[in-house]
Amino acid sequence: ITASPEVDKVYAGTVMKIVEFGAFVNIMPNQDGLLHISEIAHERVEKVENHLKEGDEIDVKVIGLDRGRIKLSRKVLLDK
Repeated sequence: ITASPEVDKVYAGTVMKIVEFGAFVNIMPNQDGLLHISEIAHERVEKVENHLKEGDEIDVKVIGLDRGRIKLSRKVLLDK
């Protein structure tokens, strides 16, 4: 039995890879989700690298599952 991520659940994740449009965050063994650039912070994020770096441990919330892809948000956990 493999655990699968649940929508609306918060996970402690590790930033695995920074890409132009966001970051891939590992939230459980063999389960990486996409933290889209628009979901990193409330303010506009110009460069992902200004907010995150590989190896960072961050809390993220699963906001959707789309054909096996995990969509994550960090900004929903941050104070405005």
